[in-house]
Amino acid sequence: MKYLMTSLVMASALASSVAAAGTIRLGHDVGYAGAESLDPISPSRFFEANQMLYSRMIRQGQDGQPSPELATEWSPSADAKTWTFQLRKNVKFHDGSDLTAADIKYTLERINDPKIASPVAAVLGIIEQVKVLDDYRFEIKLSSPHADLPLLLMDYRVRIIPENSGDTIAKTGIGSGPFMLEEMDSEGTTVLAANPNYWEGKPAADGAELIGIPDSQARVQALMAGQVDLEQSITAQQKRLFQNNPQFKLQTIATGEWRGLAFRTDMAPLDNPKVRKALRMVVDRQEMMTLVSGADAGIVTCDHPVWSGDQYRTEIDCSQDIAGAKKLLGEAGYPDGIEVTISAADNEPEWIHMIEVYQQQAAKAGITVNLNMVPSDGYWSDVWMKHPASASRWSQRPADQVLNEVFRSTSAWNETFFNNPAFDQALDDARSELDFEQRKALYAKLQTLLWEEGGELIPYHLNQTRALRSNVTGLDPVEQFSIRWHKVDVN
Repeated sequence: MKYLMTSLVMASALASSVAAAGTIRLGHDVGYAGAESLDPISPSRFFEANQMLYSRMIRQGQDGQPSPELATEWSPSADAKTWTFQLRKNVKFHDGSDLTAADIKYTLERINDPKIASPVAAVLGIIEQVKVLDDYRFEIKLSSPHADLPLLLMDYRVRIIPENSGDTIAKTGIGSGPFMLEEMDSEGTTVLAANPNYWEGKPAADGAELIGIPDSQARVQALMAGQVDLEQSITAQQKRLFQNNPQFKLQTIATGEWRGLAFRTDMAPLDNPKVRKALRMVVDRQEMMTLVSGADAGIVTCDHPVWSGDQYRTEIDCSQDIAGAKKLLGEAGYPDGIEVTISAADNEPEWIHMIEVYQQQAAKAGITVNLNMVPSDGYWSDVWMKHPASASRWSQRPADQVLNEVFRSTSAWNETFFNNPAFDQALDDARSELDFEQRKALYAKLQTLLWEEGGELIPYHLNQTRALRSNVTGLDPVEQFSIRWHKVDVN
């Protein structure tokens, strides 16, 4: 009832806001409580705005593989330590200045500036030097070989900004993307206007409005009331509201997106790998997916983040094993079981439902799970990576990137505080291995190690279900990082 009441209040508050024809309206969760930043590499980046304001060197094609955006061609040296890129010509930033190789150099070197401490450095820290060859050619020199560098450059945060704009970019949002900033208000409505000089042509829509709606149920109610035009991800329960309704369309896309429960491995008793594995062995993953998201809502995974569409995915048997979990707890000194408390934002019903299902499954092994619902405002700044255990969510990333970003010991977003020298070494070995089959074997080793010792419960990867109004056109059924926003319109 709480969610429904909140939803109705939020939807009513939006009722007087009617956007002009041709304006794309999106709700977002205000996950940083008003501290959202237009700096693409900020830990509190305003993702919904940034994906429309900026361009990447390399973007994700509809097949999930690297596709040209600002960079049109690239090639490695024989040892994969030096990569040469050709840059697209006649691309302009929103302020009218030309985008050149100097801007690429500045953007990439800023990512690795230790004074900024950007989480993206965990992905691109191997970049040793960016050398400008001329206005439209440059080289990236790496500290060690990396056969899959283009995959890393697809990162949704590696957005190119003007040279020397680091001190102002968080407010100005000057990029080369299909939309330009008119007004920034992350807790209210952020207004974007179409970029008439966008390199792929003037966008189909006149503009976009990004409306802060923290509660996921309220965002769904706003969609139903016609106050927003699409909701990127809805639950199985919410899906029923839109089925067989001619006012809406549904898109289902297989993705590497996941919801997880992060247990801090630096806090007792979670610092014991036997305890951590026991906490994960108690889960019946198919049952959890069926009860939380729907029987066909995704693909079961075994506590590693590499999704089924990734070339480096390995299959592991992680069937529920209550007896095995009890045995491990006994060996760890907890023959009578343990008690854990997991924090989750009160506006995320899928998290809450997942923990409720987990409570029932874990109880069979003598594990008591307490649910700690906390306010959604500031969840990512005040709860995540601070409480001993918390709910989390991640979007799709290539294997190398997600394994480095979520589990490398030195990563800023290592949410379980996992610290395993053998794991870090295997990450380095996989990056520098030029033979594909041997590289694949190393990634399989990494995934198996997380199943044995990791601190993250990742029960399944989600099929994303997107709901949009029937008058939205040009939105391909692809995951959100592959959307071509310049093609999307509202009739």
